[in-house]
Amino acid sequence: MLSSLFNSANLFFMLKGLALTTEIAILTIILALVCGTVLGIARNYNQGICGKLAATYIEIVRNLPILLWILTIRFIVPGGQLFLGILALTIFQTAIMGEIVRGGLNAISKGQFEAAQSQGFSFVSTLWYIILPQCFKHIVPALLSQMITIVKDTSLLWVVAIEEFTGKSMILMGTCVNTLQVFSLFTFMASIYFVINFLLSLTIRRKMSHVYA
Repeated sequence: MLSSLFNSANLFFMLKGLALTTEIAILTIILALVCGTVLGIARNYNQGICGKLAATYIEIVRNLPILLWILTIRFIVPGGQLFLGILALTIFQTAIMGEIVRGGLNAISKGQFEAAQSQGFSFVSTLWYIILPQCFKHIVPALLSQMITIVKDTSLLWVVAIEEFTGKSMILMGTCVNTLQVFSLFTFMASIYFVINFLLSLTIRRKMSHVYA
């Protein structure tokens, strides 16, 4: 019975969903990291309107469930399903990344800004060449954890009919005829997510060990 579930056609069907999951996760990580860095900088170093807007965005977005954002964006904002799915994940994850970056910035002495300015560095140059490299070294564990969370959060997109890995698997779930097949399919899904996230963790930790060496 399991051979009928895990035949080549069904495995290829799920692998197509896994490819989409990977695409969504990579785009979300890149966009959220870039936007979150801007938010973190604004909240940490700007006491004016930009800082207040950044703080408001972070507090509102991260204190609402991600599933609520996915449903809201999907049914209110016009656009393609895939675009809206990535947009919803990015909106939520940007707020989280912003707080992670802000924590890293707070760990760096403000005296480094003064030292850099005395050497003729502008605010932007100081951030780019001195502050941000140190910041990202400090927040590697938190960033890694959040990247893994993003990969897992892509599974929520199946509720708005985006056929990523979980979406494809749930379609196959409708063909299951007994408890063994259901259990086996869920076990297969869990194994795939575990392998992806474990390899991601090992890869980043190995690269960072060379940086800190």
